Amino acid sequence: MRVIGIDPGLRNLGWGVIDVAGSRLTHVANGICHSDGGEGDLAVRLLSLHLQLTEVLRAWQPESAAVEHTFVNKDAVATLKLGQARGIALLVPAQFGLSVGEYAPNAVKKTVVGVGHAAKVQVDHMVKLQFPGVKVAGPDAADALAVAICHAHHVQSAGRLQAALRAAE
Repeated sequence: MRVIGIDPGLRNLGWGVIDVAGSRLTHVANGICHSDGGEGDLAVRLLSLHLQLTEVLRAWQPESAAVEHTFVNKDAVATLKLGQARGIALLVPAQFGLSVGEYAPNAVKKTVVGVGHAAKVQVDHMVKLQFPGVKVAGPDAADALAVAICHAHHVQSAGRLQAALRAAE
């Protein structure tokens, strides 16, 4: 199964693609979509992210997607704008007919690092340990790869649960 993880952001939207075969995870690609338009027109920035993420999905053809939940911060306007970028991160995979898993940042950190309140640098380190020799495009791409890893683990666990339930019937 090919999974794309997406770390939503209005300036930088991170993405990471992995292949999952049983318990084996293989890095495929990662990168960052940078919104065009600077601090200008929000609609132009969202369109830019949409077009770039559409190209990523077209190029790498994932079979499943996962997006990190956003957290609410003190700046309501910034939170709202981030939510709109997250909408793009949910919309594009849906346009490709993919199911989209959604994970809280603490769940992603717990899966990848083992601790729900891990620092960003710890997530980055563990992603690089998982995929040795891979050049990660930046912290946003590392977070997106972590989201993909989290989704892979949750899908595998759900599959094992379903198999156990079927066997118990």
